This record gives sequence, structure tokens and C-alpha cells, in this order.
Amino acid sequence: MDANNNTRAWVEKMIARDNCAQRMGVGVLDAAPGLLDLRMTVKAEHLNFLGWGHGGVTFAFADTAFGMSSNTYDKVSVGIDAHIVYLSGVKKGDVIEARSREVSRTRRKAVYRVDVVRPADDTDIVAFTGTVFVTDQDLADLGL
Repeated sequence: MDANNNTRAWVEKMIARDNCAQRMGVGVLDAAPGLLDLRMTVKAEHLNFLGWGHGGVTFAFADTAFGMSSNTYDKVSVGIDAHIVYLSGVKKGDVIEARSREVSRTRRKAVYRVDVVRPADDTDIVAFTGTVFVTDQDLADLGL
């Protein structure tokens, strides 16, 4: 397998261990070190009292892409900051994608940008940025 196939298998293993990602129905589209594209379908249980996708669900979706893309290297990375801007809403049945990209990485910190989009009409849903602290702990210590 090439590096991207190994990264994808690694991300799929992370999703299998992530109850929130599983309950949201998150699937992998693409994965490489520092890069991750995920997909999910908005379901009835993801809606708020107004019938729109709950902001917490879109935040959790972006945060999942952020957290997993930051852990596509050999060291455990943990979120220390996140910021989100809601640009558009989603409805039941919408398929949305979270596209996470590494902006910068040092030995101790890394910054990521996640764009959540609805590809059916190319609508931007969320702009998210997050910073992680890169620890000394090996991901292998967690069974990943």
C-alpha cells in the first residue's frame, strides 16, 4: 500500500473507535498526512427545533475532520483551540463534506482549516480553524 492508503486505513480505524463519528455516519473520502476529506448525510436526528441542521452537529463534523487529520502522523495531537463561522444552513437529506487541510506544523503545534461544503450546489456551510498541541505520545500506544 502507498502512504495515502495507509493513512486512509488509519483514519478508518480512528472512525471505528469514535462513537460520535459513527453516530453521525461519517465516512472517508480521501486521506493523506495532514489532509482529510469526510462525508456525512444530514439525518432527522441532526436537526434543531427549527428543522435545520444543528450547529453543534456541523461543529462536531468539522471538529472530527480537524482532530483526525491532525492525527495522521505518528504522534498524538490534541485540540487546544477552535473557531467556527456558520455560512449557510443544512437540511435533512443534505450530503455534506468536511475538507481539512494542514496550514502549518511545528514540533509542538499545528494549525488546520476545515471547510464544510454541500457539494450538490457547491455551497459553503462552515469555515473552521483549529490548533492542536503535538504530544510526545506515540499513536501506537493507543492501539492506532
